[in-house]
Amino acid sequence: MKNRTRNSVDRSNRILKKEDITIVDTKLAKKAVVATSLGNAMEWFDFGLYSYLAVTLGKVFFPETDPSLQIIYSFATFAVAFIVRPIGGMFFGMLGDRIGRKSVLSITLIMMAAATFSIGLIPSYSSIGITAPILLLVARLVQGFSTGGEYAGAMTFIAESTPDKKRSFMASGLEVGTLVGFSAGAGLVTLLTFLLGPEKMIEWGWRLPFLIAGPLGLIGLYLRSRLEETPAFQAIINATEEEKQRASLKEIVIYHWKPLLVCIGIVVFYNVVDYMVLTYMPSYMMQELGYGEMRGLVLTLVSMFMMIPFILLMGYLSDRVGRNRIVIGALIGGIVLSIPAFTLIKSGNNYTVFLGLFLISILLTAFQGALPALLPSLFFTKVRYGSLAIAYNVSTSLFGGTTPLILAWLISKTQNDMIPAYYLMGVCLVGLVIVFLFVKETAGKSLCGSAPAVEDPSEIGEILKNPDKALWWKEELTGEQIEDNYKPKTYVNT
Repeated sequence: MKNRTRNSVDRSNRILKKEDITIVDTKLAKKAVVATSLGNAMEWFDFGLYSYLAVTLGKVFFPETDPSLQIIYSFATFAVAFIVRPIGGMFFGMLGDRIGRKSVLSITLIMMAAATFSIGLIPSYSSIGITAPILLLVARLVQGFSTGGEYAGAMTFIAESTPDKKRSFMASGLEVGTLVGFSAGAGLVTLLTFLLGPEKMIEWGWRLPFLIAGPLGLIGLYLRSRLEETPAFQAIINATEEEKQRASLKEIVIYHWKPLLVCIGIVVFYNVVDYMVLTYMPSYMMQELGYGEMRGLVLTLVSMFMMIPFILLMGYLSDRVGRNRIVIGALIGGIVLSIPAFTLIKSGNNYTVFLGLFLISILLTAFQGALPALLPSLFFTKVRYGSLAIAYNVSTSLFGGTTPLILAWLISKTQNDMIPAYYLMGVCLVGLVIVFLFVKETAGKSLCGSAPAVEDPSEIGEILKNPDKALWWKEELTGEQIEDNYKPKTYVNT
């Protein structure tokens, strides 16, 4: 990746020079997308396994519990890992802003793979009693801690490695990794369930998918170790000693609170839809609607495979018509289509059930195509990884990973199987307000605090003709308010 190595632009006078502009080697950018997406696939491979094995795991680790509560306990074990995600996000995010994105992403990947692999080795409750669910909980906590730095780091790495005009399309590859990983995990469980049957799956078959995580993690680690550091972070490495000073957690919260809150709000609707479609839906159809195990698994799996080209399409459109338009359209769709979609899912007919699933899935693809590029654009380079990791994981822990548990609990209390539709409508309405009022359009523009990144040198002349458009982000001098150990300017996205 060709990088001019200057620390972006003359920020005091906002002068944009030819040598400031980063020329991106698209071959290396694509390599970065593939290697980074593999880690995300690894994360969601685990989610796919756990979601599709939730009923089975409930019987393996909570056999003495009432069958109606086994699924709730199983999802509670799934959700509890999200408690440590903000801690992992703070740790790895701040570390990534200090030592680099590449090194931290290698650490999180190997931790995640090792934790997933270890689940396949845990003895059942019938063998070691209460120790079994405790060990499962420990493995899930390690997964949650490492995942706290994984996705935010992946978004940051891709955003800083791609040209401005193709950032959404290339970043959407991260979510393709999500679908591939989740589909691989879910597909493997579905195949094993078909081949072995429920009894053997409970006895030993459930272990096999988790054990595959070990070699997958080693492959991902090899690919990531061959990546280059991002141009944006490399620019900081080559900066003056004064500019190299990093912001502390306290300073991020005090001086970057606005984009932090906006990011948290966006991630709420993003992850509620994400976990509802990918994690909760199979169990919803089996437990709440009474559909056969294979039926629910296969219908959801087919829907996920069909989402992959739509994610890329939404990323492509986000670069051309604007990320905000794509996201707002999907939010309106969520408000309008939730009740019809869940009515179709409840119908019992395979074709109409699939149509209902597909309607919700298309809404999710719009978020997956636009948001991996939009979220990193909220923060400046010096604080991007840390700020994004903190905001993303706090929001995910409170609203995303708890979605299956909350929905299962609400349905058990209200006996209303349309609760997921109302929940989806509510979060989409909140999201619509946030995007309309607080999110600027950044499609085709540079990241906060950085000069433009282009694919072809011929684009430079056009950019220099209108530097104010290229330097869309605002900067604010707050040095007098900052403690002595953070004297330089802090650039706040307002």
